[in-house]
Amino acid sequence: MGEHVIAINKKARFNYEILETWEAGIELYGPEIKSIRNHEANIAEAFILIRKKEAFLINANIKKYDYANFVKGIDPLRTRKLLLHKREINKILKRVMLEKLTIVPLKLYLKGNYAKLEIGLGRGKKMHDKRETIKKRDSERKEMRKYKY
Repeated sequence: MGEHVIAINKKARFNYEILETWEAGIELYGPEIKSIRNHEANIAEAFILIRKKEAFLINANIKKYDYANFVKGIDPLRTRKLLLHKREINKILKRVMLEKLTIVPLKLYLKGNYAKLEIGLGRGKKMHDKRETIKKRDSERKEMRKYKY
């Protein structure tokens, strides 16, 4: 009963230094969960905002399910509410305000029958930090190639 990964935001780990992560549920319509199960979701351009002590996922693209005879006007890029406990939202909000951090979606996955989103608090990396990340990744690849042959 593990998790089945649907979408990963690769740019998030490259552009941000992730300090802490949480698991959040997503409020979805019926056809949207079917689209997620068909791997028709993308969180690369998505971000998270907290308004009135509620967390929202904005700009996540969950395609319209073709065979659904549901409401015709479901927007694939609509704002979706994230399901978190009040104390988690308060903790996240406090750290964002004090430390000037950003809330980013990291991974969309299925856990049992539920769609979950891993969110993280991130601090933006500077350009030289990104270069170090690229150098480190390239050196790891070279090492793997040496041992592969």
